[in-house]
Amino acid sequence: MTRSGPEPPVPGRHRGGRRAAGLVTFVDHVRPDGVVVRWESRRHRKHQEPATGSTWWAPAARGWWIAVLFAVGSLLFAVGSVPGYTDAVGARWDTVTYFVGSLFFTAASFLCYREAVDAGPPADNPAHRRVLVRQPRRIDWWATGVQLVGTLYFNVSTGVAMSDDLSAVTAHQHVWRPDAIGSVCFLVASLLAWYETCHAWAAWRPRSWAWWIALANLVGSVAFGVSAVAGYISPVTGQVHNATGANTTTLVGAVCFLVGAVLLLPERTEETRAPAAPAADGAAPAS
Repeated sequence: MTRSGPEPPVPGRHRGGRRAAGLVTFVDHVRPDGVVVRWESRRHRKHQEPATGSTWWAPAARGWWIAVLFAVGSLLFAVGSVPGYTDAVGARWDTVTYFVGSLFFTAASFLCYREAVDAGPPADNPAHRRVLVRQPRRIDWWATGVQLVGTLYFNVSTGVAMSDDLSAVTAHQHVWRPDAIGSVCFLVASLLAWYETCHAWAAWRPRSWAWWIALANLVGSVAFGVSAVAGYISPVTGQVHNATGANTTTLVGAVCFLVGAVLLLPERTEETRAPAAPAADGAAPAS
């Protein structure tokens, strides 16, 4: 089987794994002593190094910043879509709130992408600190890369929306369309992250932080997609199809993303369930 990412140097034979479209999410190895150890894509990426600091305060850790930046961005999107917020601060400051939130999303997504790149095998990332790398056999590279592209589209959409007196055509092409594309990117990325975490399209693992994070982000992405449909801007009249529905589903999606971001903190410091193999193996017992 073709592996999609760096696997731990566990001596023994390869027993099996799971992949979607050729992208491996886990691989089981049987050590010479008969113990089965599992390499998992998400666990390897999230626990490349021992966790530093506490669960709630660790500014020296990249994983902590990913959680905090996503949480702030989600909170700003939630605030911007709260009923009455526009009336309280004005339409311009409402759009500014969304734009600033999108910048936090982009910063967090870039760190996620770098996290995935740094977890890649030396053969795919010899310089280790490169940004524009190509690792198409890795599901986390696709998930984080697509997510990053989506945030850039949100930057464009929310940035243009701050302009005054937009024409109907401009609002359709440069506000709604980038928003719709960004929402599609988020949905694709969330589906890939869900499969990476669950190793299947359907799974029930309520004891796993990663499962709750993937679920919250998937629901949030669906809500953002519904918001994009409801927020369709006519290129003729410039009217929003269903502004109330768009704001409501944006609020739902933002709250889901906020929950997923906060749960990244305990996931970062969760105890690594390693067997008797060396700690560098980064493997967990098969379940």
